[in-house]
This record gives sequence, C-alpha cells and structure tokens, in this order.
Amino acid sequence: MPSCSEGLRNAMRCAVCDGQFGLVRHYQWRTPLCSKKCVDRFRARRENDRSWLSWFQIALNPLTENRQRVS
Repeated sequence: MPSCSEGLRNAMRCAVCDGQFGLVRHYQWRTPLCSKKCVDRFRARRENDRSWLSWFQIALNPLTENRQRVS
C-alpha cells in the first residue's frame, strides 16, 4: 500500500511521461503536463479515444436498428 508521501510525489509528475516539472507547467483539461511535446501527445491520445468511440457507436447503431425491426 503506498504511503502518503508516495501519493504526493506522483501528483507532482507529468500525467503523460511521468517526468518532473520544470519552470513552466502546461495544462490540458486540468491535467498537469511538463512540456508542449506532452501536450501534443495528450491531444493525440484524446483524438484517438474520440475516433474509437465514434467507431464503437457506429458498430452499435445497426444492433439497435435490428431490435426495432424485430419489435
């Protein structure tokens, strides 16, 4: 079980690369990031998640249409 000091130490690191913060800290959706490179990675990951979610919704849409036809 992590101690309290370990939890605080993890909170003071970048959410993407787990790197330490420098003089400038960047934020994206209230997530602290250490560099513009990590901001770009974070944005790319969110876009990838959105595209996956849209494919998931497209895949489920025919299932709901089939249920309506049967009823």
